[in-house]
Amino acid sequence: MRMLAQLMVAVVTLGATLLTGGSAHAADSVRTYNVWQWNVSGWKMNGGSTTNGMVDAAAASILNRDSDFAAFNELCWSQYKALQDKLIQNGWVSPGTSFARFAAIRNGEEPREDPACNKEPFGIAIFSRRDLGIAEKYDLPQYTKDVVYKLLCAPLVDLQHMRFCTTHITSKDSDINGSPINEQQLNAVQGHLEDLYNAGNTVIIAGDFNARPHLRRLNDWYSPTVNGPNNHNNTGAYRELDDLDPECPGVGETTVLGIDNEAPCNQPPKIDMIFVRESLIAGAYSGDALGQGTGCGGGPCSDHRVLIGTVTVRVKV
Repeated sequence: MRMLAQLMVAVVTLGATLLTGGSAHAADSVRTYNVWQWNVSGWKMNGGSTTNGMVDAAAASILNRDSDFAAFNELCWSQYKALQDKLIQNGWVSPGTSFARFAAIRNGEEPREDPACNKEPFGIAIFSRRDLGIAEKYDLPQYTKDVVYKLLCAPLVDLQHMRFCTTHITSKDSDINGSPINEQQLNAVQGHLEDLYNAGNTVIIAGDFNARPHLRRLNDWYSPTVNGPNNHNNTGAYRELDDLDPECPGVGETTVLGIDNEAPCNQPPKIDMIFVRESLIAGAYSGDALGQGTGCGGGPCSDHRVLIGTVTVRVKV
C-alpha cells in the first residue's frame, strides 16, 4: 500500500473535512502523526539480545519512516533501554527528553522453567519524539496470576489531550467466568479508550490485537463505514489506518506469517493494528505493513511485520 499511502498523505490539509462530516472547532489543534508498530518477539525469537540486530533494525526503521510515535510488543527490559540509547545516539530525540514508557506483562520472576528475558521484565513500550507525561497503565483481565496483560498510554507534555497507547491482547480464547479471555481484554481496552475520549482526549492506539479484522470480537471496534465484503457487521467508532488497502479493503495487509484458510483475500492474518476514533480524524489517513526483517542473528527478527501509518487528527487544546 506504499503508493496509496504516499498519495493519501499528499492530500492531507489542515482545513480537511472530518470523515464524519463535521469540521475542526476553533479550539482544536489539527496535527499529523506518523505511527510505527512492531511486535519484535524480543524473547521468543531474539533471546533477549540487544546486539543481534533487532534493536538496530527497529531504531533505523523508526528514523527512516520519520516516526512521531513508536510502539513495541514482546520487548525485554534491556532491549527497551538499548532502544532508548540508540534513538538518542541517532538524533531521533535530544538527550534529556522524557520519551519512553514501559509496562511489564511478566515481571521476570514468575515460576517458569524458561522465564522470559532471563528474569528481566517483559512487556510493551511506547516511544515519542516529543516529551511524554506520566504513563497510564491499565491491567487487563487475567487468565493466570503470573501474566498481566496491559494497556499503556501517555499524554504529550505540550499537548495534554493527545495520547499515544499500545496494548498486547492475549492469543488465548479460554472461557474465564463465562466469556473468552481475549474478548474480555479487548472490551477492557475499549472501555478505557472510551473513558479517555469522554474526558476530551484524542487517542492513537497501536498494538498486537491478536484478532483478525473480520472477526466478531472486533465488530464493536470498527466503524460501520468500513462495512464491505471483507469486514462487515461493524458497529464501532474506529478506523484502522490500513483499512483502505486496495488489495484487501476493510482489512489491510497481513502482519504475521502463516496460513489462514478463513482470512479474507486469501492472505495470512492481519493482527497488528493502529486504531483512531473516526470522529477525530481530520483528513486522509493511510497504513502499510513493511517487509519482514531478516538481519537478526542471520535469521528473521520477528514473526510479525512492522506496521506504519499516517493520520491527521484534531486535538483539544
